[in-house]
Amino acid sequence: MKKGLLILMVILSACTPQKEVAKADVHLVSAGGTGDEIGTVTFTDTANGLQIDVDLHDLPQGEHGFHIHQNASCEPAIDKDGIKKAALAAGGHYDPDHTGKHLGPDNVGHKGDLPVLNVAQDGTVKTTFFVQNLTAAEAKNHSIMIHAGGDNYADTPQPLGGGGARIACGVIK
Repeated sequence: MKKGLLILMVILSACTPQKEVAKADVHLVSAGGTGDEIGTVTFTDTANGLQIDVDLHDLPQGEHGFHIHQNASCEPAIDKDGIKKAALAAGGHYDPDHTGKHLGPDNVGHKGDLPVLNVAQDGTVKTTFFVQNLTAAEAKNHSIMIHAGGDNYADTPQPLGGGGARIACGVIK
């Protein structure tokens, strides 16, 4: 009986689709490069959409823009004005359909637009989000970015929601 049960379990596990998972170790960033690791962001495909588990520390309190960016890099780069900026090598928001629209999660715009992170007074954020327009496989080989300011999911009064400087980043693998 035990051998039959074991065979049945092996057959069922082979028939059960495995969830795709991607993960990023997140680091503080500056114009000098990547700094200390401050936690992880994990992406898991589920029946409810892409589950994004955030477990971070050592961030400034308040709201922060949170996006997937185009490139798998958190390195600094030189901007159009010749100024070296933190994590600029990550490129812009992940927008494979070239919509050019910053509309927030689950809307027809940048696929990299994610819900705003709300960091507690002690500098931590541990939360779970679900988004419908993205998969773990799509998130891989891009970067996850945390901006200094919040995000209003519009391009006015400031572009890309007004999140501003890039303060933390991780390459999604």
